[in-house]
Amino acid sequence: MELADRAVGFLLTFLSLSIFTYYTFWVIILPFVDGDHFVHKYFLPQEYAILIPVSAGVAILCFLCIFIGLVMLKSKKKRA
Repeated sequence: MELADRAVGFLLTFLSLSIFTYYTFWVIILPFVDGDHFVHKYFLPQEYAILIPVSAGVAILCFLCIFIGLVMLKSKKKRA
């Protein structure tokens, strides 16, 4: 099981670093590159640089609130 945990940890670390590198290049470096450069075809439009993280944050916050609400309801039923 330890090997599987290490593999999952390595995969999650690699995925996180890849997303961080892509997003950093997209938001910080790409605006300084000419608009007709070939590298622009590998990235989404700049509007999505704000839209994607905000919508992901709202979704996570909604799921977290639903989870906390369900836990509170279940704990209230156990007391009664």
